[in-house]
Parts: sequence; C-alpha cells; structure tokens
Amino acid sequence: MATTAAEAAALDALKRGGPAAVESLFEKHTTAELRGVERQLRAAIEGKREELRQMVGERYRDLIEAADTIAEMRVSAEHLLEAVRGLQQRRARGRTAGPAASSQREAGRETTWQSQEKFYCLAAQIQLLLQIPEKIWSAMESSQYLSATRLYLLCCHLRGLLQLDSSGTHYSPILACFPILARQVAAASHFRSTILQESKSLLKCRTVSDHAVAEALCSAMLLEDSSPRQALADFLLARKSAIQQLLNQPHHDAGIKAQICSLVELLVTTLYQAHALFYNLPEGTPSDPSLPCGLLFLTLETITSQHSAGLSMLKEETRLSTSFKYLPPSVTEFQPTLRTLAHPISQDCLRDTLQKWISMCNEDIKSGITDLLVYVKSLKGLARIRDAVWELLTSESMSQNWETVCHRLLDKPISFWEDLLHQLFLDRLQTLTKEGFDDISSSSGELLLLTVQELEAKFDSSNQSKHILFECNMASFLWSENPNDLPSDAAWISVANRSQFTKSGLSMKAQAYSPSVQNFCNALDSKLKARLEDLLSYLPSGSSSSEDPSYGHSKNSAFDRFADASIVEELLRSHCIRCLDDLLGYVREKLHHAQEVLQGCTDNLHNPQINTLLFMARLCRSLGELCPHLKQCILGKSGCPENMTRELWSLKKTGKGRTEEMNPVQAKWQGLKEQLLQDSLSAYRIWSTAAAKVLVQNFTQSLLKEEAEAILATATNWEESEIEEETESGSSIKSKIRLPVQPSWCVQSFLFSLCQEINRVGGHTLPKVILQELLKTCMTEVLAGYEKLLEGKREKKEGKLPITQNRALQLLYDLRYLNIVLTIKNEDIKSSRNKHDARIEKQIDALESYIDPFDLDVFIPHLNSNLNHLVQRTSVLFGLLSGTENQYTSRSSALTSQKLHNILPLTSSQIRFGLLPLSASSSRKAKPVLRNTEHETQAPTTALMRIEETLHPGSLFRQLAAEEEEDTAAPSLFKLGWLSSMTK
Repeated sequence: MATTAAEAAALDALKRGGPAAVESLFEKHTTAELRGVERQLRAAIEGKREELRQMVGERYRDLIEAADTIAEMRVSAEHLLEAVRGLQQRRARGRTAGPAASSQREAGRETTWQSQEKFYCLAAQIQLLLQIPEKIWSAMESSQYLSATRLYLLCCHLRGLLQLDSSGTHYSPILACFPILARQVAAASHFRSTILQESKSLLKCRTVSDHAVAEALCSAMLLEDSSPRQALADFLLARKSAIQQLLNQPHHDAGIKAQICSLVELLVTTLYQAHALFYNLPEGTPSDPSLPCGLLFLTLETITSQHSAGLSMLKEETRLSTSFKYLPPSVTEFQPTLRTLAHPISQDCLRDTLQKWISMCNEDIKSGITDLLVYVKSLKGLARIRDAVWELLTSESMSQNWETVCHRLLDKPISFWEDLLHQLFLDRLQTLTKEGFDDISSSSGELLLLTVQELEAKFDSSNQSKHILFECNMASFLWSENPNDLPSDAAWISVANRSQFTKSGLSMKAQAYSPSVQNFCNALDSKLKARLEDLLSYLPSGSSSSEDPSYGHSKNSAFDRFADASIVEELLRSHCIRCLDDLLGYVREKLHHAQEVLQGCTDNLHNPQINTLLFMARLCRSLGELCPHLKQCILGKSGCPENMTRELWSLKKTGKGRTEEMNPVQAKWQGLKEQLLQDSLSAYRIWSTAAAKVLVQNFTQSLLKEEAEAILATATNWEESEIEEETESGSSIKSKIRLPVQPSWCVQSFLFSLCQEINRVGGHTLPKVILQELLKTCMTEVLAGYEKLLEGKREKKEGKLPITQNRALQLLYDLRYLNIVLTIKNEDIKSSRNKHDARIEKQIDALESYIDPFDLDVFIPHLNSNLNHLVQRTSVLFGLLSGTENQYTSRSSALTSQKLHNILPLTSSQIRFGLLPLSASSSRKAKPVLRNTEHETQAPTTALMRIEETLHPGSLFRQLAAEEEEDTAAPSLFKLGWLSSMTK
C-alpha cells in the first residue's frame, strides 16, 4: 500500500512539473518505484490510444452515413425538379391548344377519373392492407383476440381481392408493381398461428370473464373453421392442461394451500363457464340474468350475421382518412363466415363430454394432490388447507347457483371435496398421525433404554448422579429438600382451583414418583401434547356450536368440514394405544429378562436389575397420573378438563345405588389403566419375591445355627417378674420367673431389614396387595425355617444341642411375635390365613411340648402381656409392615390394664407426622370392635382393624382429615387449605 501511494505521488509530480521534474523524480524515489511509474505511464498511453482509435472509428462511420444521406437528398431533389418542369410544360401546351379541344378534354377527363378511381380504390386497399398488421398487434396486446381474428380474416380477403397469392399460377400485376406487398403478405401469414396460440392460452386462465372465453373460442372456430363440439373439446383440453400445469408448479410449503385452492377454483369455474358458453335453455324456459348461458352462440351470431355493423373497428379510421372512402363495399361490409352451420350442442352430448372430462382429470388430480400433500408436515397445515377450500366453495360467488348448474350439466349434484379431496386428506392425516406416533414410540423407547442403561451401569456410587441415587433409594429422595416442593401459590390457591397439570414436588414425593420417572413422563406427555394439539386443530373447537355456520354442515355450507371427526378421534385413539402397547411390550421384555437374571443370582438385592424392576413398576403406575394428555388422547373430547368435571357432576347426580354402563371409549381407557396396573404389580412381585428370598434366607441361616456361641449371640435380655401363687393350704407363695420381653436379635434384624427394604422402594406408596404378598411369602418361609429346625431336633442326631425350656420359650415368643407382625390382616383372604393358622398352631404346639405344662400355664398370661407391650413399643419401628390397620385408633377402649405405659409421648393430634403410627390420646369415641377370644392370646390388645383400606398415596392424610371432620371440637391443621394441598 505504501509503495502504491509513493508511485501515485511520483506520477502526479511528473505530470505537474514537466521535464524538470524528471531529475528530482530520480533523486527522491527508488528504482522499483520508478519502474512502477513507468508501467503506469505506458498503461495510460495505451488507454489514450485506444480511446482515440474508437472515437475516430465512430466519427468515420457517422461521416459515411452523412455522405450517403446527402447523395440521396441530391437525387431526390433532381427528380422533384424534373417533375415540376414537366408540369409546367404540359400546362403551356394546354393553353396553346384552344377551345376546340374542350370536348376532347372532357372525354379524356372522364376516362382519367375512372382510371383514377380504380387507382384510388386499389391504393386504399393497399393502404389498409399495410395498416392491418399494426392493428392486429394492438388488438392482441389488449387481449382482444376476436378483433384480431376479424382483422386477420379481412387481411386474407384483401389479399384475395388484390390477387397477391404468390403461390398461384396467375400473374399479379400489383405484386409486380409493388414488390413490398410480398413481404407484407408473408408477415401477415404468421398471425393465424399466433392468434390461435394466444386464444387457447387464454382458455387456461381461470380468472378471465365468460365473454373473454367466448371471444377466444369464437376466434379459434373462425380460424380453424371448427364446430361448437370441437370448441367444447378445445375448452376442456385447455382446462385439463391448466390443471396439469397447476399441479406441476414448484412445490413450496406456503404455496400448497394456494395451489389446491386454485385447482378447486379452476374446476368450479370450468363448470360455470361450460354452462355459460355451451348450455342452451329449453324453449319456454325464462332466462336468469344472474346465470347466463349460450354466450358462444350469441357471440358467433353477432359476428357472422349479415345485419351486423361490418368493420366497426375501422369506423374511426374512416372518419380521419379520406382514402378509406374509396374502399369497395366488399371490404367495408366484410363479415367472417363459417363453412358449416354452428348447431347447438345437445344436453346429452354436453353431459357425456363433461363426465368424461371429469373422470379423465380425476386420476391426474388425485395423484397430483397426493404429491402436493406430501409437503404438508402437520395436521394444522392440513386443516388450514381444508378450511381454505371450504371458505372458497362456501363463498357466494361459488355457491350461489352451483346446484342449478350441476343439475343442468350433469343431472346430479357434484362435490369436489367429497369426490376428490376428502379421502386424500384423510389418507394424509392417517400418514401424519402414524408417523407422529411412530416417532413418539421410537423416541420413548430410546429414552427408556437410556434410563435403564444408566440404572444398570456399574460404577462408583460417588460418581452417580442424584437421579440415579434417588432411583436406587427412594428414602433419600423423599427426605431431600427442593425449592419446588411446594408451589409458589400454595398459600392462596386451593387445590380445587389449581390446574390438573400443576404438580408440586411434595406431591411427587408423596406418591414416590422418582425424578427419572418424572422426566420420562414429562417427555412423553410433552410429545403427546404436541401431537394432540396438532390433531385437535383438525377437529371442531370446544367453543363451537351447531348453530355456528362455520362449525359444520349448515344450509349454505359447501360440505361438512368435521364429518370425519369421529374417525379422526378413533385414529388418534388407536395409534396412541398402539404406541403405549409398544412401550409396554418393551417393559414386559425387560421384566422377563430381569426375572431370569434374578432367578440365578444369590444376592438379588444388590443386583442392578432390581433398580430396573422398581423403575418399571413406578413408571407403569405413574403413566396414567403424570401423563394427562395420554388420557385425553384415549378419551378424546371426554378427556378434556371441562368435560371431566361435567362427568363427575353427572356421576354425583346418579346416586349411590345406580350404576351406569361404561361407554366403549371409557372401557378402553379403563382397560389401558388395568394393563399399566398389572405390569406395575408384576414388577413389584418380582422384587418382593427376590427381597423375601434374600432376607428370609439370612434369618433362616441364623435360626438353624446349632453352635452355642451362635445361639447366645442371638439371645436378648429377659425380664424377671414376681408372681404370687396360692398353695393347697390356702397360703400364698411369692416366686420370681424370668420371661423374654424382646425377640431374638435375628428376628429384630430380619424385620428391620425388611422395613429398610420396603422403605427404600417407597413403602408408603407400595400397593397393598404387594405388601400382603410380601408378608405372606416371608411368613411362609419363616414357618418353613421353624419346621426345618424342629424336624432336625426330632431326629436327635449326635453333636446337636437339644432345645431347652428357655430356648423353647424364646422361640415361642419369636414365632408369636412374627405371626403378629407378618400376618395379613385382611378378611378377603381368610382361606390362606386358615392354612397359616394351622401351620402356626402346629409349630406352637411343638415348641410348647418342650416346656413344662405347669410352667406353661403360669408363663402364658405374662408372655401375652410382654408380647402386647412389645408390639406397642415396635409399632413405629416396624410400622411399614403393619400398614394402616393398627394406626390412628383410639386408645381409650384399647387399654384395659390399669398400668399406662409411657411408650411414646401422647399427643392430642397426629397431624405433624401423619405417616408415622404415633400413639395419641383422643377424646373421640372408640368404635366397637368385635374380638375373638382365640386371638386375644396371639394379637396385641391395642391392634384394631380398620374396615376401609385404600391404595392411593396420601390416604393417611385424608383419613385423618375425615376423622377431624367428625370431631369438630378437636383442633385440626387440615382446616388450612394450603396444608391440605400437600396431599394432592
């Protein structure tokens, strides 16, 4: 850049300084800069030379043209001077002739006038012939093809009058005198093809008026000398070509709607114009000004009639030019004619031709629109196109006389939507819906696979994410704090006024929905929401009513836009169910694989498949709750929130004693929920079987140990009690006895491990049936362990320690305590309980056989008392095993002894820790409880059974709230709306 600037400065100095500056230039600049200056000077010199060369060449051409023009002017002036001299000479000779020649001059003048009139007539025709091409082009530029046709036919007529047909054998003196006419005739011969091409191009346009189409058809008929039937065929073929051209336009997403609407408009306009051009009313039928007909024949009659005005397009020129008065009548009164008479088209022929044309265009239209709809990627776009077609066909200009036109032309009504478009739109809707749900199914499967892989991955727990830790241990998730545990508006918005889609973090914890489950359900629900919103745009909105003309098929509506609403809803329902079936199929496959892996594993509780099982169980249980749009997809309109509220009110009005039949849609939803529940229970069952197997196996190993050290290691402290007995003489004797007050350490460890495992998986939301099956399995395995122990003792093998009375008492105490804790307290399964009772009684009898009968009679009351106290003391520790049966009951009727044990601080309300079975003193009246005397020795006196049980999470809160409502005197925090929302 610096070098270039230096060269430019040196060049400027050289131009300003002249020759004297050359020396200073060599002194101030380098050799390279001087060479650059030299190159620039040489380039400037060459540029000036080239400019001079071009300027001289242009001026030389102008000089030659001027010389030629001057020479032509000189020749023309010489001819003009000779003509003037000749006139002067003839005038001088006339004067010298005298009056004798006047008569001769009159005769000559008459002859000259006739010859001049013929000459003028010929000149006027030649002049008109020369002007017609310009007039034809002017008419074609203004799209007046009929006027251009008439001028062209006049040109052909003039060519015949002047005998200018060069292809003939006759000699043409005019053509010999005026050779330029040959070029004119040759140029005019191309007008026929141009006018025909432009006229048929105009037939393809859907926006031209009926009169313009009639004139274009008349032009073609006059030029081709065709019949009205041929004109009808040309018109329909032009429209078919326009349809193909419209369908083959470049495809753009925004232009698909415009293309389809243009196509429909072209079809409708074609029938309207076919009626206006070719249909003739029967004789005696009054005409309707709003519905013209027979325009083609009227236009032909106007043009070819002998009473027409002739060349009306030349009237203005006739006024302005005197030469046109010499035109012969054959020219001024020229009218184009048809060789054959234009007979009207019969109605049968018109109907058959139009029906063939519609059937011929049918396949092209269907294939073309199918290709166009491929570029529509959403149902919302499809609905916009359908609504645009409906608005077009329902407009007054399209629907005003549509039925009359269809009846006259086709003898039947025709609907382009129903016959051509409806099925194509429905097919595209099915394709889009299938593709959308296939995408949801594949993406959900991939997300589920990724989550399972994360759960089953073996890596250091310190590197695990919180979501994985929460999935493995639900207790850590429940007791973790999060800012989203309570919604920000929980203090002033009640649960009833809150949206069903709003879920607080505390409600998720109350229902044991882990973060992984929430993430999966949120991802699935968002995809279902997008798909549902897209599809609902194709259905009528909930605010629409049948009175609204835009809602459906009204009197003035072209077609019913929402006639296939039920088909669309069923399509949505079927694809959604299929998508969920695919997801459940993958879940069942993983459950089957996990079950096979766990069957051959020794340490099942530490196998990664356990986490997969629990995740699948929670996922199946939560899909119906955390995916509200899944329910809407299945139920359709009935799944909307406002419709659900309406249904709940209707159910309340039906009353308790009435039952309503469930509609098929509700039955499908209930069946889907049942499938989800069964899959969740299946996963929980596999877990419960594995957990019971591991925990009871450890307990059985400790129970069957025969070493004295092992027996002493499991022993607990006994309590010494003083008793008073009456002798035969009536005196009383006081003595002390020692009885167990705690279960063995193996029993406590077993129950505590069982509670830990249940708490780890979210025991407060564990289905009741699973908990019952788990306890039943554990009790069965425990009884099997006791049976094995007693069977081994009966064999009396050497090296085995016998069962002493003290050990028998401890084993009896343990067994009865396990029976109380693990026994299923449900009246619906009495048969299984009877089997357990028989086995337990058998084992109790076997253990009692090792105890002295007299001592046993003394020990039993105190043993029962210790057992009752133990159950009370451990009701909190092992509360997950006892469920809700022994919780939140009145103490006043249960405590029959005079001694009130200070087990836990008694509270007047258990609202703070509703899920914990705290002891409480209440002023409520205790409900009467029927007791069996046979079970008083086995069950604690404080354990009361509740009749109603629920499977829903948070039922204990609602139970407390219901009990608080019964006792208005007792204060309850559940009267605060924001706190009651914690259970929602």
